[in-house]
Amino acid sequence: MKPEDFELFSTLVKQRSGLVLSKDKSYLLESRLTPVARKYNLKTLEDLAQSVRTKREEQMLRDITEAMTTNESFFFRDTKPFDQFKKVLLPELLRTRAPKKQFRIWSSAASSGQEAYSLAMICSEEMAKLQGWKIDIHGTDLSSEMVERAKGGIYSQFEVQRGLPITLLMKYFSQIGTDKWQIKDNLRQMVQYREGNLLVDFGPIGVFDVIYCRNVLIYFDQPTKTRVLDAISHVLAPDGVLFLGGAETVLGISDKFKPLENERGMYVLSNRPDTGMLPKVAPGSVAPPGGFVSSTASTTAGAMSSSAHV
Repeated sequence: MKPEDFELFSTLVKQRSGLVLSKDKSYLLESRLTPVARKYNLKTLEDLAQSVRTKREEQMLRDITEAMTTNESFFFRDTKPFDQFKKVLLPELLRTRAPKKQFRIWSSAASSGQEAYSLAMICSEEMAKLQGWKIDIHGTDLSSEMVERAKGGIYSQFEVQRGLPITLLMKYFSQIGTDKWQIKDNLRQMVQYREGNLLVDFGPIGVFDVIYCRNVLIYFDQPTKTRVLDAISHVLAPDGVLFLGGAETVLGISDKFKPLENERGMYVLSNRPDTGMLPKVAPGSVAPPGGFVSSTASTTAGAMSSSAHV
């Protein structure tokens, strides 16, 4: 691929998704954009690049961007963030949201829906405590294809075997044919999906009590990480919680958030009031590189689809 074509495509992808493609990823551009070129009856990536320069067709630009975001996701991915939601955060929500009996969750990089549906399953399992509550779960993703997949809630045998306990599979899924499973209607109705780009103003979606933005930031450069975290801070409730991925952190990137002590991956707003139930944040805490936070320091470290990988 010509250097100028690589620069064109990598700049386009960064501007529209935030994903940074280094020059050693040239092979990914070639393998993933070749089908896009064929879709538009173009023989080479050079032809595709020329078409981008001259026509700037919106659908073509979307296809190029989505082709470069590989959506890797599975149910209850990494386990811990879901255990934390159930054991640490849900009791807090039950206490602080009791007057209104309502809370909102945002899976900000929902991919094909497994993260949001995992959270819906936890809430459904705890329904004895949540009788009469209104639970809003929203999932957004850059890819229109992934959003449609999430809405349909249909997964292969391989996908449901990744992280999903057999008891939950039998309770919340219906088998389709020999190797497909679909989320049952009552659970699918708990989650709303739509297209959403973390680089675009998302204020109209409202305020959320819980935001999952896991395994996305690691693919952004630092200015983009700061920009996204700052934007998220404006749609998180004052006493809400942000979940990032295990390789992500806010330290040195954003002053809008602080990590919770001894709860890896959980962050709250820097000016968050102490509600007396969630773990306290150690003043001036500094996380050791790649390590857990000790009793005097907190940690974490998180991406644009609950799994936009390149």
